[in-house]
Amino acid sequence: MTESSQAKNLRIVYVWDADYPWDVRTEKICLALTEAGHDVHLVARNSNRAPSTEKLREATVHRMPPWRWVGAKLDTALGFPAFFNPRWRSLIANTAKEVKADVIIVRDLPLCPTAISVGRRLHIPVILDMAENYPAMIRDTWAAGRHRLTDYAVRNPRLAELVEHYCTTHVDHIITVVEASSERLRDLGVPAQKLTVISNTPPIRRTSGRPVPPALQSDGRVRVVYLGLLEIHRGLDQLIDAIKLLHDAGHVEFKAVVVGSGRDEHLFQQRAARLGLSTSDVEFLGRLPHDHALAVVASGDIGVIPHHATESWNTTIPNKLFDYMSLGIPVVSSDTRPCVKVLCETGAGLSFLSGDARSLAAAMLEFRSPERRSVAGAAGVAAVRTEYNWDADSARLDELVGHVARGGLS
Repeated sequence: MTESSQAKNLRIVYVWDADYPWDVRTEKICLALTEAGHDVHLVARNSNRAPSTEKLREATVHRMPPWRWVGAKLDTALGFPAFFNPRWRSLIANTAKEVKADVIIVRDLPLCPTAISVGRRLHIPVILDMAENYPAMIRDTWAAGRHRLTDYAVRNPRLAELVEHYCTTHVDHIITVVEASSERLRDLGVPAQKLTVISNTPPIRRTSGRPVPPALQSDGRVRVVYLGLLEIHRGLDQLIDAIKLLHDAGHVEFKAVVVGSGRDEHLFQQRAARLGLSTSDVEFLGRLPHDHALAVVASGDIGVIPHHATESWNTTIPNKLFDYMSLGIPVVSSDTRPCVKVLCETGAGLSFLSGDARSLAAAMLEFRSPERRSVAGAAGVAAVRTEYNWDADSARLDELVGHVARGGLS
């Protein structure tokens, strides 16, 4: 047990702006703090009208009480996670007062000003868990033409930049997921001592392997697996085009297996159909329970990260990189800076030119050989066991939260 948990078991409120369950990083952080001996309370949205309070192994969940008198559709709209929404302020403040919180951790920007306001009023330090470069992520959505009319008011890139400046100035500490994100914030004037990297790594135990259900065993084809959200800026169109290029060149043994859902899923399905690719060439499995999704990854031969190399992806690092590595499959990633750095240091895979389907196809061809895949996969497993693992990150998280609760670090 670390110094912080020995000194005091803390009462922690973690603010998550969507329904829970589920989110992988939210669960990992809350569970790590609970296992360190702290009393963790998770504040969440409640679009599904689930029980207002629920005890889970990672935290006690406090969901937004539904306004049943306005009807489900309007109630959902009125629960939108905007910092000016009084329902969120009330939920966060009431939970923090009820549990006598020692520290508030708020995920990303939408509710960070609200958490800061509550923290100031109740004299509770606030940590921002910056999993994304939020302004850049919104710019990606707008650049792809996938923004909605309401986004001009609530997901506007310029507004996000102003909110980010306010939050990074007024929170007590900031957690980033990769050094490139910390570097960006330092360039914006955030003091280095206010930043700590807690990455998107998996537990070491995952490297021991997991049984693959018989239905997922290889059919003799080279299975290129994608795990994650389905959005334009994540580059699934390049993966589909690369499969088509390989098939046209006679490499029909390659197939893509896509696990996840998202606002642009139908666009990718339509693209595959237009290119004459069948469901056995590009298989969309939809969103799966996390353990099932990891089993599909474990059954794959190559894990792909086709994200566009925009500012957003150059300043964050995806969970899927370490998921692929921990399960022993080689990684083929676009040339986003954080992913290239990890792959070059570890030998766990190859990178390709972002947005270039031919470059992606060539990188996939490099892993036709089972022997080549085995070498890269083993390198990924070794790197997770020695460096890129949640065991180390969670210990650093526990120490950080303890310091911030005692008024240190910032």
